[in-house]
Amino acid sequence: MFSKHSIRKSFLIQLIFSSASLIVIFSSALYFYIEKSIYDEKHQELLEYAKNVSMGNAERSIEDYLILDNFLSLDVKIVQLQSHHKDIDLYESTKGKHSYLTLLYPFNEKELSYIQVTKEITPTIKLLDKILHYIFIINIAGFLLVILYAVALSKMLVAPVKTLSSRLSNMNEHLMKPIKVEELPLEFEPLGITINHLISRIQNFVKYQKELFIGTAHELKTPLAVIKLKNQVTLIKKRSPEEYIDALKTTNKTIDEMNIIVSNILNIGRQEGAQLDKPIEVDVISILKEKANDFKLLAENENKKLEMSFQPDGFMATLQVSLLNQIIQNFLQNALKFTPKEKTVLLRSSQDDYGLLIEVIDEGCGIDESVDLFAPFKRQGNKSGVGLGLFLAKSAADALGAKIKLENRKDGVEGTIASLQLNSKLSCILPIKK
Repeated sequence: MFSKHSIRKSFLIQLIFSSASLIVIFSSALYFYIEKSIYDEKHQELLEYAKNVSMGNAERSIEDYLILDNFLSLDVKIVQLQSHHKDIDLYESTKGKHSYLTLLYPFNEKELSYIQVTKEITPTIKLLDKILHYIFIINIAGFLLVILYAVALSKMLVAPVKTLSSRLSNMNEHLMKPIKVEELPLEFEPLGITINHLISRIQNFVKYQKELFIGTAHELKTPLAVIKLKNQVTLIKKRSPEEYIDALKTTNKTIDEMNIIVSNILNIGRQEGAQLDKPIEVDVISILKEKANDFKLLAENENKKLEMSFQPDGFMATLQVSLLNQIIQNFLQNALKFTPKEKTVLLRSSQDDYGLLIEVIDEGCGIDESVDLFAPFKRQGNKSGVGLGLFLAKSAADALGAKIKLENRKDGVEGTIASLQLNSKLSCILPIKK
């Protein structure tokens, strides 16, 4: 029922112990309050009798009080003490199975005489014993109810966790359904949202991995077929040295293309390793400025312009720097690749309610938004490429817990906006310089 480190077991023990302690403390306080109230009442009763006798009455003698008090189950005596005793003395005594409460009250201080009023309180003691017995029985019943309540409550609290565990245990890479967060208790909604996000990442990973394997096989099969066909054609008949050289050049070119594909696949493996690197706290704006300065020289060399606009002045975030660099580098490479000469690429950042928004805006040919360009080996435009850059960027963004997006410009200028949005919940915003 319980594991070695069971949260439910710890909860049960703490709830039962605290409830039992509360019951014992409350019951003890109640019993002592009842006992004190009864004794105070008896004390006040004896004190009133003693005051009436001490003050005297013109129409009634001390013998009359004695007769009356005997009728009321009181034993009233006038006793002589050897020394003066100013305080009123109240004490309890026991004779056999009977208990008595005795009060000494000054009667005649000159003669050192005191009124001794005694009342049997055996019935009162028995009543208190019955009260204590009943309280003990009620405590046992209350303790059992607390145990039942604690078991039921702990079962109710762990029920959503068991439900989540049952649903997750029945899932595999072929059958993964998101959890209905609205059916979970309010306290478990964040956990459900996190699990759904993880399920979505796993689904994308499985989907893209399948596409990656299929695409890799296809991309490598084509150049291999070209090499084989070229060699077969070359070997059909004897050719001139120049023709053999052309055939070898074609083979080398195809091999170079295959090497590019293999290098990109190796980059995927390196990126998966980078996701396991320990995150560090860095200023994202400083990283953007450094990358912009590196690519600014490349843009000028291609007769293109790279502009920058960074807001705020600083934005601290805890992340893997290599993953962030990979995303920004891919954005800038694609933007410069598809932007014609004499045109401009803009790298900018801005702060919103979600966090830090990083955008790379180009003046290229735009994209077909109906195509999933983050899938492996997806290519658009008139430029060469393997089609793995955006796939790597998407994987890096998922690892950072960031949002990545590609869309066409909507300001009347042809081009693409590649955006990355970092979550401020995992970041610390630096004060803006004034």
